[in-house]
Amino acid sequence: MLRYTLRRLIVAVPVLFGVLLVTFVLVRLIPGDPCTAQLGEKATEAICARFNAEKGLDKPIPVQFGIYIRDVLQGDLGTSIRFNRPVTQLIAERLPVTLELGFFALLLACIVGVPLGIIAALRRNSAIDVATMVISNVGVSMPVFWLGLMLAYMFALLLKDTPFQLPPSGRLTAGVTSVPFYVVWGWEVDLKSGFGQVLQFFANMYLFNSLITFQWEVFRDALRHLILPAMALGTIPMAIIARMTRSSMLEVLGRDYVRTARAKGLADVVVTIRHALRNALLPVVTIIGLQLGTIFSGAVLTETIFNLAGVGRILYDAISTRDYPIIQGFTLAIAFSYVMINLLVDLSYGFLDPRIRY
Repeated sequence: MLRYTLRRLIVAVPVLFGVLLVTFVLVRLIPGDPCTAQLGEKATEAICARFNAEKGLDKPIPVQFGIYIRDVLQGDLGTSIRFNRPVTQLIAERLPVTLELGFFALLLACIVGVPLGIIAALRRNSAIDVATMVISNVGVSMPVFWLGLMLAYMFALLLKDTPFQLPPSGRLTAGVTSVPFYVVWGWEVDLKSGFGQVLQFFANMYLFNSLITFQWEVFRDALRHLILPAMALGTIPMAIIARMTRSSMLEVLGRDYVRTARAKGLADVVVTIRHALRNALLPVVTIIGLQLGTIFSGAVLTETIFNLAGVGRILYDAISTRDYPIIQGFTLAIAFSYVMINLLVDLSYGFLDPRIRY
């Protein structure tokens, strides 16, 4: 397995290079330029020439790309044109928000989608099966931006002053502050260093940070703020996971070893969970890994609707203002996360099916 993992990591290098190359070229082919986007009416020809020279944008694209690759190999993802801050610092601040939201949305999709698919398969062609598939089709059909607005309207306005009221925006309620774990534990950290940015990255995951520091009020408040955006973001993956689980379970339930297990007198729960579900999980796990891309793409709209300062929000603003370093840096970080998730999915096959060898 170690050799397989190393081989996959080596293969991931050209994949990331290709993603970076395509992103680097495409953002420069978009009509407009950073100078005009940043300065507006003040962007005269002379000012833009000086602006491009300062940012290195006056060089040919191949030369710019070569310089950027050299900096990336040294751990430097560039400096934001708009914020005038290192992209690595912005990633440490913004990426945890999206990862936390994406993890919670995917967890919600799996917790609801897998049981729905199992129930639909066990009650094939029944009213429960039809209702489950109708709900799945509706879930796939609903746009994220519409669902997010409807959830915010329902739980923040219609259910106001009830136990079911949920906050419609932000990560924490005003007055609730999450204290980083390195501050709670009394560590002296230079946040401009690489190690400091790694610590800041994990501290910006409010659920994780509050959990390990026992800040229970912060944990509850952050969890309540995540429910609505996670529901909006996880609805489409949940529907797809439910349909795939049903299809895979129907195929497995007709196999000889399942009939043999039932003939031996095993309980239905044992047959379903131990014999059928475990063998049906391979395509389901694959779909779950692929849904990460859907979640990252949906995060752009979700974070805008629920006012979350994550990757989606900053990428939207960066594309609007032609902030090339942010687009390139965050795309590389997302691509790396996607590659690692798919590697973990592949490695999980050996656990789910002992016949698989790497």
